[in-house]
Amino acid sequence: MPEPLSILCIASYHKGQAFLREAKRQGARVYLVTSESLRDADWPRECLDDIFFVHDDDKKWRLEDLLLGASHLARTVAIDRVVALDDFDLEKASALREHLRVPGMGETTTRYFRDKLAMRMRAEEHGVRVPAFVHVLNEAKLRAFCARVPAPWVLKPRMEAGTIGIRKVASEAELWPLIDALGDRASSHLLEQFVPGDVCHVDSIVYEREVLVAVASQYGRPPFDVSHAGGVFTTQLLERGSADDTALQAFNREVLRTLGLVRGVSHTEFIKGHDGQLYFLETSARVGGAHIVELVEAATGMNLWAEWARVELAGGKTPYALPPMRRDYAGLVTSLAKDETPDLSAFDAPEVVWRLQKPYHAGLIVASPDRARVAALVDDYARRFAEGHSTFIPPGDKPHD
Repeated sequence: MPEPLSILCIASYHKGQAFLREAKRQGARVYLVTSESLRDADWPRECLDDIFFVHDDDKKWRLEDLLLGASHLARTVAIDRVVALDDFDLEKASALREHLRVPGMGETTTRYFRDKLAMRMRAEEHGVRVPAFVHVLNEAKLRAFCARVPAPWVLKPRMEAGTIGIRKVASEAELWPLIDALGDRASSHLLEQFVPGDVCHVDSIVYEREVLVAVASQYGRPPFDVSHAGGVFTTQLLERGSADDTALQAFNREVLRTLGLVRGVSHTEFIKGHDGQLYFLETSARVGGAHIVELVEAATGMNLWAEWARVELAGGKTPYALPPMRRDYAGLVTSLAKDETPDLSAFDAPEVVWRLQKPYHAGLIVASPDRARVAALVDDYARRFAEGHSTFIPPGDKPHD
C-alpha cells in the first residue's frame, strides 16, 4: 500500500480550514505552519498531524526561519506538497518548493500571480489587453506616461492583495508628492490608467493547464470604491451563457494559459470598460477572499477550498474529476456594521442560505435557480444594509480578510 502524501500548508492568516479538512479526508498527512499570534485560533487540529508556529512581527516572517524549520521537518517527513493558503504566503511557499525541490509553482511563475507589475508585463507581452501602466521607477518614463495617458490614474503596490494601499491620483501635480513620500518603496509600485467600468471576477479550478470550471460574477460597486469610500459590498453570478459570461470565460482561459497556471485555483478580476472592452486587472493562485468561496458554494454546491486540496493531492499524477454541481445563482451582500452583533432577522427571505458571523459585520448570501430573484434580493438587501446597518472605517484601519 503506498505511503500517504504529506502536505505542508502555510497560513499567516486564519483561513483554509476546509482545505485542511479535505486534505485529511483524502488520506494525506497534513502539517500546518502559521503565525505565533494565531496559536489559539480555531484550527481544525483533529485534521493536523502537527502544527508549527513562526514568530511574526506584523505578519512578517523571516524566510530563513521558515526554510530552516521546514528543512528540519523534512529530515523525518518526506514533504510531497507545499501550499500557501493566503496571497501573502505565495512567495514563502515557492521559496520552500525551490529549496526542498518539491513539485509545484516556482518563484518565477509565482511572480505572475503575486506581483501586479510582473503579471501585467507578462500579459501585455502576449497580447492580453490590460490598462496602460508604467513601473514607478524611471522618472522620464513616468513623465512620458503622464503625457500620453490622461488622468486619473491608480497608484498600486505591486505585492499587496486586494485594494490594500491603492491610491487614485487626479493629476501629475498630485502624483509626484505621493511618489516622493514613498521614498525607497516607490519601485515597489506601478502607476496604471484608471479605466471606468464594471469590475468582474472569475473563480476557477485548473488541472494540467485546463480550466475545468469557472464561475463568472460581477461586483455591484468596484471593491476599490467600497474600500475607500464605504458602503455595501455586493457580488452576484452572471447569467450563464450570456454575452458577458461567454466573453469573460474565454478571456479568463487566455489569462491563465498566458501566466502559466498548471493546476490549482484562481480568482481573477477583469474590468468591463465603459468603452465596451474587457481588460485584465489582476489574478491570483488562491481562492477569492471576501466570502466568495461561500458565494460559489451557494450557487454550485462546490467548495473551492476542498477542491483545491483534491487538486493539489492529485498533483498531475492521478486523475482529478469535478464533483457534481448545481447550476443555481447566488448573490453576496456584506458591510461593516455599526453594532457588534447586528440584528438581521428582518432579512428573512427563504433564499437566504448563509449568514456572516463576525463582530461588527453584516453579511448574507441568497441563492435561487432564478437569477432575477437573486438580483432583486441583492438590490433590496444592499439598500437596507446601507440604511440600517452599514458603517465605514478608513482603509488603513481595516484588517486583512
